[in-house]
Amino acid sequence: MKISIYDTNDDMSKAAAELVAKQLAEKPASVICFPSGDSPTGMLNYLVQWANEGKIDLTQSFFIGLDEWVGMDENDQGSCKYYLKHNFFDKLNTKLTNVTLFDAKAADLDAECERMNSFISSKGGLDVMIVGIGMNGHLGLNEPGTPFDLYAHRSELDPITVQVGQKYFTKETALTEGITLGLKHLSEAGKAVLIASGAKKANIIYESLQGPVSTEVPASILQKLPNACVLLDKDAASGLEHAS
Repeated sequence: MKISIYDTNDDMSKAAAELVAKQLAEKPASVICFPSGDSPTGMLNYLVQWANEGKIDLTQSFFIGLDEWVGMDENDQGSCKYYLKHNFFDKLNTKLTNVTLFDAKAADLDAECERMNSFISSKGGLDVMIVGIGMNGHLGLNEPGTPFDLYAHRSELDPITVQVGQKYFTKETALTEGITLGLKHLSEAGKAVLIASGAKKANIIYESLQGPVSTEVPASILQKLPNACVLLDKDAASGLEHAS
């Protein structure tokens, strides 16, 4: 696991975008998983800017959505689809055709998980899987207690996730279940990338990266992954021992 610390959220976001750009330069048909939420917005802004300026080519790549609230789609403000559509896909001058997102309104959610697993497997796995981190240490919607060896699966939401998740909605919204890529995807990805910023994440970053490895803190799996890259701003890293 490699930890890189940056002065600002913008510096961290640019570094994450540069990591993606480098991957695309090396393999234009890369398979890349993006999260939603606060953490990736700056990174996506840089990727949109560079793509629209012709500095990078996104058109040959395969983009995977990390997760979704069950029962929601791109019409639900606060959904992961809505976020990626409005912060990434719709801002690009060139329409992307290789996009695979969870259908969280599918009649058979287990079959939907298998669809995602099969698609990723058919492409040889994920080249880059980017995740943020929840206040409870979740990655995607892999909640505390999730086994490390699961691929895509349905997830009963932790109370902290339900509480924090309200910030993405304009009114109180019932959140009970999610659908998500699994921690097995993260461990098998060519690069497993965690991005985090802000002092509010400092405690869970410390628990995840320097505490015991346990399914109760899903992000602690990163300590076991030689392919893991952790990109933090100095506020998120402020709880780490020997942070610099």
